Amino acid sequence: MINRRFADPVENKYEDLVQQTFHFPQEGFEVKDGYLQFNGVDLKYIIEKYGTPLKISYLPKIGMQINKAKTMFANAIKKHKYEGEYHYCYCTKSSHFSFVVEEALKHGIHLETSYAYDLEIINKLYERRKINKDIHIICNGYKQKGYTSRIVKLLNNGFKNVIPILDNKEELAAYKSVKTPFKVGIRVAAEEEPTFPFYTSRLGIRARDILEFYVDNIEGNEDKFTLKMLHIFLNKGIKDDIYYWSELNKIINLYCQLKKICPELDSINIGGGFPIKHSLAFEYDYQFMINEIVQNIKTACKKAKVPMPNIFTEFGSYTVGESMAHIYSVIGQKEQNDREIWYMIDSSFITTLPDTWGIGEKFLLLPVNKWENEYQRVVLGGITCDSNDYYDSEEHINEVFLPKLGGEEPQTPLYLGFFHTGAYQDQISGYGGIKHCMIPSPKHVIIEYDKNGKLIDWVYAKEQSAQSMLKLLGYIR
Repeated sequence: MINRRFADPVENKYEDLVQQTFHFPQEGFEVKDGYLQFNGVDLKYIIEKYGTPLKISYLPKIGMQINKAKTMFANAIKKHKYEGEYHYCYCTKSSHFSFVVEEALKHGIHLETSYAYDLEIINKLYERRKINKDIHIICNGYKQKGYTSRIVKLLNNGFKNVIPILDNKEELAAYKSVKTPFKVGIRVAAEEEPTFPFYTSRLGIRARDILEFYVDNIEGNEDKFTLKMLHIFLNKGIKDDIYYWSELNKIINLYCQLKKICPELDSINIGGGFPIKHSLAFEYDYQFMINEIVQNIKTACKKAKVPMPNIFTEFGSYTVGESMAHIYSVIGQKEQNDREIWYMIDSSFITTLPDTWGIGEKFLLLPVNKWENEYQRVVLGGITCDSNDYYDSEEHINEVFLPKLGGEEPQTPLYLGFFHTGAYQDQISGYGGIKHCMIPSPKHVIIEYDKNGKLIDWVYAKEQSAQSMLKLLGYIR
């Protein structure tokens, strides 16, 4: 709960507000010599060297997150005497950049893909000897021919742990040219939470159809393929509520039913969904949730008298989100009425933090300097002419409080940091030409009349290629 106790006007400092409201300093955040430190990084030095606006990627945080999750799963497996193994996969669509993926791979993880061009990244990583052919590649998504043909090529080239996750019943036929026996998974279509405008996820196969599909299409074809994995993902994430446990138990029970007729099935993939800190008030008991997940799977398997499966996760935001920060300068103040004070930043929320206006996401916002100044309620505005280019509330409260301008260093701008912004923002904003899930820009056809009045058409731009994206992402130099 937020303790909104305001000090006397003379001592009405921003630093007082933070310390009265939260436990501060916190992991990754402290103030030294009047300037905020991010994971021990001197932000004053970085700003003075590079200016604003800027993005910072603190790569060591990626390994810290991975190893934290691995340790907690190891604790849960030991505590509950769980008989399966745990495998950590990185969800590449969170951030495809080479420096992110290669950093994650240093910590013994596997990869999850969602589109055809992802597999071009796999090839580049293999060429660079960042991965070997034993790595698990979990291939998700509704797959077009360009995706399935690349999966076939990887399998035929000896990547024995490439696992296409069947998103529909027809997909299996796309792998008929695989030369050796291979593994497949099935994505179970989750029931969406009541607030969604539709009842069932568009992704995956209906749970009630999976047993019949297995018997009719997979059973007895062990010389071609075997079912190794059941997969589920919930948009809401991994949360301690009735909806999450209900959906998780559905897939556990389905695993138990299938295991009795499919001895090759040995894994459950629970997808991603661990939240990250978007407020100093963030509280989430990761170890408790992992213990409960492991215990739920074990209990159901014991009751059904089937072996416990290996557990896979596909953490994306959790892996990379807390490694990045966006830093802006306040370039002006505007008072448009008696109630609202605007701080104008030297960039745009729409172009650099699209989740803030697209889905109303809230990030961890802190000033970098002027912590000794008095604070006031403000609205942040971007420099575009779009009325939606603003930020006016934090995750824990429907207001933004920041230091007043001026102070002991009146010529120094107020610098603002949005922290833990490392997942999805570059892809969704189209940074440099990359796209969400690496979906290419479509070809652009122009239709017009020529000088003789005849209708003509011509290609202004071809469909974006995998090679152009790989260059932007640092895989081609």
